[in-house]
Amino acid sequence: MTEANPHTVARAFGTWPSPLSAEDIVTGARGLVDLQTSMDAIYWLESRPEESGRVTLMRSQDLASGEQAVDMTPELNVRSRVHEYGGGALRTCTDGTAFVVNFSDQNIYRIDRNGETRQLTNSQNNERFADLTVNLAAGWLIAVRELHTEGASEPRNDLVRISLHTGDVDCIASGADFIACPRLSPDNQQLAYVTWDHPNMPWDGSQLLLANLASDGSLADTTVLAGGASESICEPSWRSDGTLFFTSDRSGYWNLWRFDESGIDSVLPDDAEYALPPWQFDTRTVCHLDDRYSAAQRILDGSSELVIIDTQAGLYTPLHSDFSSYTGICHRSDGGGVLALCGREDDTACLASFSASGAVGELFCPSPTTLSPAAIARAEPIRFPARDGSIAHAFYYAPTSAKFRGAGDELPPLMVLSHGGPTASASTSLNYRIQYFTSRGWAVVDVNYGGSTGYGRGYRLRLQDNWGIVDVADCEDAARHLVASGRADAARIAIRGGSAGGYTTLAALCFTSTFRAGASYYGIGDLRALEQDTHKFEARYLDGLVNNEHEARSPIRHVERLNCPVIFFQGSEDRVVPPNQAQAMVDVLLDKGIDVSYLLFEGEGHGFRDAINIKRSIESEYAFLARVFEFEPADDLPRVPSAQRSGER
Repeated sequence: MTEANPHTVARAFGTWPSPLSAEDIVTGARGLVDLQTSMDAIYWLESRPEESGRVTLMRSQDLASGEQAVDMTPELNVRSRVHEYGGGALRTCTDGTAFVVNFSDQNIYRIDRNGETRQLTNSQNNERFADLTVNLAAGWLIAVRELHTEGASEPRNDLVRISLHTGDVDCIASGADFIACPRLSPDNQQLAYVTWDHPNMPWDGSQLLLANLASDGSLADTTVLAGGASESICEPSWRSDGTLFFTSDRSGYWNLWRFDESGIDSVLPDDAEYALPPWQFDTRTVCHLDDRYSAAQRILDGSSELVIIDTQAGLYTPLHSDFSSYTGICHRSDGGGVLALCGREDDTACLASFSASGAVGELFCPSPTTLSPAAIARAEPIRFPARDGSIAHAFYYAPTSAKFRGAGDELPPLMVLSHGGPTASASTSLNYRIQYFTSRGWAVVDVNYGGSTGYGRGYRLRLQDNWGIVDVADCEDAARHLVASGRADAARIAIRGGSAGGYTTLAALCFTSTFRAGASYYGIGDLRALEQDTHKFEARYLDGLVNNEHEARSPIRHVERLNCPVIFFQGSEDRVVPPNQAQAMVDVLLDKGIDVSYLLFEGEGHGFRDAINIKRSIESEYAFLARVFEFEPADDLPRVPSAQRSGER
């Protein structure tokens, strides 16, 4: 524990009045994604919980002077549903035109510089589009399409050419189970793209293909350049001189490689990661500044920095800043450096500019934090021995307040976080949900269990065949590590997670005795049911995670071992983890007489977007834990209703 501040008031952990309310979290939940530039303007997508989670296209020509950004799509919701996780719903062109995918009908719309909106495609609810690339001169764009056909066992993924004049859609490449990242060469003569097949996920094994492109947009002479069943290819991108770059983990880390007339070679061998797991389309962590220098996010042991890479010398130079993550990296159209969407430990995400001289400037932040620096808990990286002989990783957050400290020798309750994915990672960027707990007197540990990204392919493979084992053990061992070091109360440990993290939460409650309560957000209780019900993208994900041990690893098959209170949160329209997963767990726990609560949010999918639902889930979780651990929260929280059996709702 840190030394007590004599200017603070002693008060029981968990009962501290906090400057951060659930309402503040909703206000700070405006998200920034998919940053792009065109001519003299900057474009990005902005999610708005106060508008039921609508995502809109924003445009600005001069953020540095304080110019207000313009909402270019006030009547649209810019989101793709390809793979359900979407991404790649925006593409800007050199003349200032933008193309977007609208969520409700999944059609593509053309947005002119003056904001005039025209529908391009006319899909009848059976086609979804993502990851667009445009040839204005030729009059067509290329997109990834997900085609849903009645009676088919699963949708078909292919590449299509779409006429900018008629909206007609023609298939130009198919055959693989999945296609992503179509990228046109600077001369519009070639197309690079990535494919993979069941049972692989794209971070397991994928291929980089290169095809010649005719003037009508058809493909010929397609060649496999790199990749395979045991090599993951991400983020192909072209430099203006016609060199093709991509990231590959053939070395054990996602490093930058290039292909030109001399063949394929490594740009910068490094025991660090230069890519993120492609859960969504068009996640850009590399951009090219000229024919020698590129900018990229470099991730070492889970922590990120922005670097400039000399692609001739094979060296990198960090651009020092206080930011903790960098996405949507792109070259300023005026040649003035790099733009990125940046996370940070002491404030909400922002759009920032970086110059080669080292100057850093914040250009736009939709909702700056109102928390004082003294009220913000900072991430402390911790390492601890894992049971398989590895070293596991996590970020620890101490109870933090400018006004309060713990009373006497009391140790704080601990919240263990298990991130989703499971092929994803925890970040040190400001997370209001973490701060909600730490500012009320909780310790929090955000675990990058085996299988997490940011530590190389070998660390990801720790979870191979071991989901429900390695992740659970790492979460439990993180808690034990903090208890042993006197930073947490062994009698008051809770665990929370969403999606795959919800599965880890439920498995930890069943298969260990360390945790006294749990909160599952759209979590998985029945692996066999998930395999039958989930969408195509993850339909074979379990093949490499549970080694056909669905029954042995499913929490719902072992609820006799679950003996502590649980609260469930679920969206009624979730297509990734359907509501029947939560309800089945609730029914069984009610039969056991366990204290269980269940909040089903109508209209929500996989992850909550509506401000009202976000606020209610946060407050209900805290009220539930206060009831379980028998402390009186300082907040006026809603009553958490007891769960009901299916058929009684």
